[in-house]
Amino acid sequence: MNDVTLTALVHRNHECIGIHFSNIGELNSVIKKLPHIKWSRTHTCWYVPLSKENYTAIITALHGIAEINNRALYVHLSAKKKDLQYQLKISVPKKKPAHANIPSPFATIESRHEKITGIQPVNEHVLPALEQQLRLKAYSSSTIKTYTGEMSRLLQLLQHKAADHLTAADIKRYLLYCYQKLQLSENTLHSRMNALKFYYEQVLGNEKIFWEIPRPKKQIQNPHFFNQDEITQIIKHTPNIKHKTMLMLAYSTGMRVSEVTRLKVWQIDSKRMQIIVQQAKGKKDRMTTLSPVLLVMLREYCKVCKPKADSYLFGGQNPDEPYSTRSLQLILQGAKQRAGIVKPGSVHALRHSFATHLLDKGTDVTMIMKLLGHNDIKTTLRYLHVTNRDVLQIISPLDSLDLD
Repeated sequence: MNDVTLTALVHRNHECIGIHFSNIGELNSVIKKLPHIKWSRTHTCWYVPLSKENYTAIITALHGIAEINNRALYVHLSAKKKDLQYQLKISVPKKKPAHANIPSPFATIESRHEKITGIQPVNEHVLPALEQQLRLKAYSSSTIKTYTGEMSRLLQLLQHKAADHLTAADIKRYLLYCYQKLQLSENTLHSRMNALKFYYEQVLGNEKIFWEIPRPKKQIQNPHFFNQDEITQIIKHTPNIKHKTMLMLAYSTGMRVSEVTRLKVWQIDSKRMQIIVQQAKGKKDRMTTLSPVLLVMLREYCKVCKPKADSYLFGGQNPDEPYSTRSLQLILQGAKQRAGIVKPGSVHALRHSFATHLLDKGTDVTMIMKLLGHNDIKTTLRYLHVTNRDVLQIISPLDSLDLD
């Protein structure tokens, strides 16, 4: 499911709610229909006046199609020491102890799906069965969350019709409805199809009916990346040493945002000038390079923040828990705003920048593939579309004209 972050911002001397999200067609079309919605070139986001009615309209419009992070908005309102957080009825979950996220072996899987409404008794068994099979196959928590979320959309639509009895023709009609009526993006449709395919083939053991269901062609998009001047400005406009070190780490190694936040102190090998990345995407270990400049920065950071040797390098509010990936995304967006950078791009764009700039300098593509932890060389080759290594050697025919 798509992520939307709500923040407080001041636009033309008026307090507003900023709406931040990746440029996804499905979300854009919904948000454009909100009352009082406007686009801010200064803040590079959609915004509405700060009010209870506008907040409720956002929550209602995005229900079921996006996960909303309102922590930054809540923190802003709390800092004002006023009653606005009560008037807006914004709540932030209390911090749970580290053991709270570990499911009890005696707890039923069913209890974790009680909050999903609109699923009739005839289909109450579907989500627990799906989650159980995903856990038995050791799928990641993010995949489990995505698959159960996508499956729940179908169950809510089916009402009293049994999901287990759907045919290939029924699923085709449902996917056509998702594309034409809901106007879901190609990526979202692929996620929904993967969830359905897993349930009907892996859980129910049905024949491979999805062979006859065509998949939508994905849009071919070049990866977003920053040039080196923009990277420099982002780093310079990040005053906090912890935040600056995390952004420098992401750019200098090409690590994913979750890999940065979950990195532990012992994974920095200064003797061999390498960083050990453990159990990354696809449950793979890999090694990546440790920049001498980054090593100096890491030592300065450790002098100031003193992380525990056996814990996370960048701890959260509780040092024994990793730093929030969403917080790091907001830190980058704040640095971009202070630096006057309007180009779109999240922390993942720093990973793209790492690969693109290595290609620009002539680094072998197979070495970049190894550093990024890609399984398929095709994934790495897409950076060839954005590198300027060969383009700079091309002379435009305009340059040969005699215009004097």
